[in-house]
This record gives sequence, structure tokens and C-alpha cells, in this order.
Amino acid sequence: MKNLFNVYRVLAILVGILLTILVFVGLPLKYFTTDGTSLQHTGETITTVVGIAHGWLYMAYVVTAFFLSRRARWSLGFTLLALAAGLIPILIFWVEHRVTQKVRAEHPELDPSHPTGSTVESV
Repeated sequence: MKNLFNVYRVLAILVGILLTILVFVGLPLKYFTTDGTSLQHTGETITTVVGIAHGWLYMAYVVTAFFLSRRARWSLGFTLLALAAGLIPILIFWVEHRVTQKVRAEHPELDPSHPTGSTVESV
């Protein structure tokens, strides 16, 4: 479970960063700048590159979050929140924090402050 949890956290942060860049940098540059300018071209490039990267990483995130939710036995509502979090800018950072709190509370061996947190490998 430790590896799955760590992969989930990395993917959540990456998906969140890419979505934030896409929504708050790429899209405004693409749609709110003058047509044909270098800023609009930069926005188009950002939306293309970051959008594709976000899409692929989001698919990996959904699969990882689903497997983690089944292994940790989350409720349906919490699972759906975790799965949808990568679609709403900034929300994924809050959800990742909540998931981390929940998993560490239910599996103390995954908490780095736990005496065996850094040496126990759960299966």
C-alpha cells in the first residue's frame, strides 16, 4: 500500500500543477490576448502541451486513486471526490491533503512520524 499511496500523492500534485498552469496561464493567454501576438501563440503552445500532459497524467491518477480507494476501503462519496478532484483547479491539492490525512490515520505505518513509518513496507 505504501507504494500505491506514494504514487497517488505524486500524481495528484503533478495533475494539480498542470491543471493550474493550464487554467490560469495557458487559457487566459490563448483567449484573452490579441490574435496573432506572441502571447497568444505562447498560450496556444501551453494549452496544447500542458493539456495533453494533464490528460495523460489524469488518466493515470484516476486509475491509481481508484485502486487506492479500494485498498483503503473509502466510502463511495470520498472515492468520487478523489476521482473528480483532478478536473477542478486547485481542488486536487485540498483532496490530496485530505486523502493523506485519512490514509495516515487509518494506516499509521505510512506516517513518516510514526516510529516505523520509514521502514515498514505494507503489501
